[in-house]
Amino acid sequence: MKFPDVRRRSRAWARRQLFSLFSSLGTLMSHRVGTLMTVMVLGIAMALPVGLFVTVKNLRALDLQQEQWGNLTVFLKSEIGGEQALALQQTINGEPGARAKTVSPEMGMEQFREASGFGQALDMFEENPLPWVLVVTPEPAEGEKLEDVVLRIESWLQQRQEVDLVQVDFKWLQRLAGLLELGDALVSVLTVLFSLAAVVVVSNTIRMDVASRAEEIQVLSLVGAGNGFIRQPFLYSGFWYGLLGALLALLLFNTCLYYISRPLGRLLDAYGNSFAVLNLGAGGFLLVLLCGGLLGLAGAWISVQRYLNQISAGGIPGR
Repeated sequence: MKFPDVRRRSRAWARRQLFSLFSSLGTLMSHRVGTLMTVMVLGIAMALPVGLFVTVKNLRALDLQQEQWGNLTVFLKSEIGGEQALALQQTINGEPGARAKTVSPEMGMEQFREASGFGQALDMFEENPLPWVLVVTPEPAEGEKLEDVVLRIESWLQQRQEVDLVQVDFKWLQRLAGLLELGDALVSVLTVLFSLAAVVVVSNTIRMDVASRAEEIQVLSLVGAGNGFIRQPFLYSGFWYGLLGALLALLLFNTCLYYISRPLGRLLDAYGNSFAVLNLGAGGFLLVLLCGGLLGLAGAWISVQRYLNQISAGGIPGR
């Protein structure tokens, strides 16, 4: 085949595809109420997993300080001075399995002043009420569980006469990490379930469109039209359903995000946190649109192919 013939056929194919693409959109716009209801169902179904994904994404962006999960904060008694605190630090560092560093009352007050914002109020104290503090970091041996090491060190420290209180805060952080893993699993499960729901919705909608044009399809089949030619406008209709549903899902999601961003920002500012809420990003937006279009194509293909299989088998397709 000569190159001019290939180019001419390619142009004809492209023009036919563009005509089917936009004519199918025009067909959907001619049935605005039905199209709107279908798109709303698809948009709500797609918005739920998108919202959960972004929620987990924002939680993962928080600084959980995983490297400090096993740390123990050891508050010494108020009468314990610097020499005794340093001696206890050396005792801990001299044993395998843990390392300790001291925080003097002056350092503790400065850290509290920066974190709390009560600088002027703290100046009212005539004496520093904070005790010496040790921050103990467990160093588990190979094959040893962090929790076992933490419990052993905590039990040893609580028996020391210099120690007033041992605080261990790693359990709630571990629970939060477990919740994040659960969130990832829920995102995957909901994505699969709502993707199947979107395919079913589009497939059922296209099935009704095919049934309403059954006579036209049968005539096209009798005059020799191929399955691809018959399938083409319905596939593009399914694509538009999925794409419009994805656009609505993004609109709903960003509207909800805008609605909660202001009160969330005020809450975070009250706690001195400058965390910025993350969104999907340009890549995420394009991925949602692409997935919506592909889901619509899949639903339309399933519905039309079933109808064509009935025709090729010589049966009378049901309406």
